[in-house]
Amino acid sequence: MILDKFSFARFAYIALSVLIMVIPFTLYADERAELPEFDDADFLDDDFSDEEVLAEEAAFAIEELTVWDPLEPVNRGIFWFNDKAYRYAFKPIAKGLRVVPRPVRKSGSNFFSNLFTPIRAVNSLLQLKLKKVGTELARFGINTTIGIGGLFDPADKHFDIKRHSEDLGQTLGTYGIGHGLYIVIPFLGPSSIRDGVGRVGDTFLNPIVVTLDDREKAIAAIVFNELIYLSLDNDSYESLMDDSIDPYLTLRDAYLQTREKNIAE
Repeated sequence: MILDKFSFARFAYIALSVLIMVIPFTLYADERAELPEFDDADFLDDDFSDEEVLAEEAAFAIEELTVWDPLEPVNRGIFWFNDKAYRYAFKPIAKGLRVVPRPVRKSGSNFFSNLFTPIRAVNSLLQLKLKKVGTELARFGINTTIGIGGLFDPADKHFDIKRHSEDLGQTLGTYGIGHGLYIVIPFLGPSSIRDGVGRVGDTFLNPIVVTLDDREKAIAAIVFNELIYLSLDNDSYESLMDDSIDPYLTLRDAYLQTREKNIAE
């Protein structure tokens, strides 16, 4: 019996870690896919001066972000392991959940998103983003009542009150604290000293961790949420990686750009 519990806990930890690895980058890939395509011929026909063209290019230029990565050889090896574990173990499980109707899975995702409101609200407050604090509290009130315990998202659908991604790593970044050392953690994926500290801190605001005394049940609930989220994703992680010349650098850059964008918002 003790061995069974140990095995379950170990599997749950591994599953949660790998799933967390890809969530920010599936979001990045979705945003990347929405960028408009331009026809060069049409562009050349436009009556723009050279100065205007240069100004347009500067406006759309993507800032090159860098991070201290002295452990790159080791990080590459861990990245390879994480990628295979995701592709051959955990994504198939998420795909299996697609037999459940999408609206049902979406409701499950909505429920957990509503449950994690304290993390977003407290970090918004720490960043002195008072409007976002009000937004999160309004969303929680509407979705918990009209949305039947958070299963639906009428705050967004009917009131156009959008959810904002806020966490302690972003809060630290807002106050000028940089990433520090970049490292790829087995199963956890891309991270940094700053965001690692932030992730630990956010667990104290996680209602699942705080309210469930049984650690295994808490882990199982979080893993279930991540599996639902991954089942709703249209393989954007694979699309981003498969089209890349150097997947390691692509994932690292996606991580940096996603975190930078979240901090700036």
